[in-house]
Amino acid sequence: MASSKQATQQSADALWKDFSHPLTSAQDYINSLRGRRLNVFFRGEPVEEPVDDPVIFPSINAMAETYRLACEQQDLASVPVGNTGRTSRFLHVPVTPADLAAKHEMQRELGRRTGTCFQRCVGLDAISACHSITFDTDQTCGTSYHPRFLAFLTRAQAANVVIGGAMTDPKGDRSRAPHQQTDPDMFLHVVRREEDGIYVSGAKMHQTGAINSHWLLVMPTMRLTEADRDWAVVGAVRADSPGLTYILGRQTNDTRSVDGGSLDAGNAGFAGQEALIVFDRVFIPHEHVFMDGEWQMASSLVERFTTYHRSSYVCKTGLGDVLIGAAAEAASQNGVENASHIRGKLVEMTHLNETVYSSCVAGAYRALKAPSGAVYNDPMLSNVAKHNVTRFPFEIARLAQDIAGGLVATMPSERDLLNNVTGPLIRKFLKGRDGVDTVDRMRILRLIENMTIGRNAVGYLTESLHGAGSPQAQRVQIARAMEIESKRAFARNLAGVRPKAEE
Repeated sequence: MASSKQATQQSADALWKDFSHPLTSAQDYINSLRGRRLNVFFRGEPVEEPVDDPVIFPSINAMAETYRLACEQQDLASVPVGNTGRTSRFLHVPVTPADLAAKHEMQRELGRRTGTCFQRCVGLDAISACHSITFDTDQTCGTSYHPRFLAFLTRAQAANVVIGGAMTDPKGDRSRAPHQQTDPDMFLHVVRREEDGIYVSGAKMHQTGAINSHWLLVMPTMRLTEADRDWAVVGAVRADSPGLTYILGRQTNDTRSVDGGSLDAGNAGFAGQEALIVFDRVFIPHEHVFMDGEWQMASSLVERFTTYHRSSYVCKTGLGDVLIGAAAEAASQNGVENASHIRGKLVEMTHLNETVYSSCVAGAYRALKAPSGAVYNDPMLSNVAKHNVTRFPFEIARLAQDIAGGLVATMPSERDLLNNVTGPLIRKFLKGRDGVDTVDRMRILRLIENMTIGRNAVGYLTESLHGAGSPQAQRVQIARAMEIESKRAFARNLAGVRPKAEE
């Protein structure tokens, strides 16, 4: 990727100058996103101010909910620091199993409150992974990344900013390593090293909440070899750094936000967001570089991050709570809430949802401690939890649509409802049981549509399938950790099968 314009170098101190006062409320957070002059494109057009874009703002509002929760439920969403201070749980590296369990409770609650992806888990899991891996890298390679990382994290905590994680590379030809690609930009890599820092080029794909973050923590996406040294890079960049271009992804029914009204959106207040981030010689000062060439540590970083992040999909149980509730409400509005098959389906939805939750929480309480002092979820249970997430939300969504009926996908629009000719007809013929307002019934059906085939199905279904690695990625990790030989030994012992030496 060529550029005729060199990115502007800025010192670490200069990059933090805008964050001298901590963000203490949702409105503080929203205001902090204004005027940043991000290079953002959506539907083929540049976006001058993302905060004012009606399609983008619901995703900003979903992240703002993390700040609202911190104000309303301090113990759930923040952690004591020192004698009097507190820091956001999204900026806190877990150091006890209870920390991990509290993190999961916060994630489930935010899923319930937003019904979508609130976009901060990738950043939290990235800083948690970097905490232990920078420590290990220093011990193994004689570097000094861990103190740098701690200094960066301390500043982030003091300012109460949003850190986004950026791991997934485009990858190009999947059969080739980064250094073998025809285009080296298929994986983010260092293109220039100077006394004050490094320059990186490439791209990161599917990045959750990218333009809603203040900082991006870039990481390698796979195991590397010595020949991939330039691709072994970890660093923190401001989201408004020169050389960054964001191309926002489309989501099903996303432009319903500009149609007027709130009914057709299904969930008018909250949405997720993903972006392709292009890096064109983006400068990272040395103070914000946490890996540069230590290729042998890349696989450990990826595994540590995914162990955290796969358990973070406990957030989907919060969304599941909403969808189960919507299905139950739809059944009640139709007058069939006491039918045995409806109750059976709601029980099955709950069973699947709580199975995901139980594996995530069990993994938290079986946490392992890293040499840095951080703890991380039990790797086996974390992968089991995420593997459950690749399946169970889809079945919960199917059952929700089953209970809701075909109207969830064939309902007339809000404009038809407001039309003098068609509105009365809709109110008459879409009526459910007596005492239920037709519009309320339509709102519940639109919410089910939104979560199962609409805009927030991205966060509930597709993200559940591919986020933190595809199902096969979890199966590989489960296979590595399943200790099949010890299990065979248990069986041989009980069956009386003795080694030949004992015969």
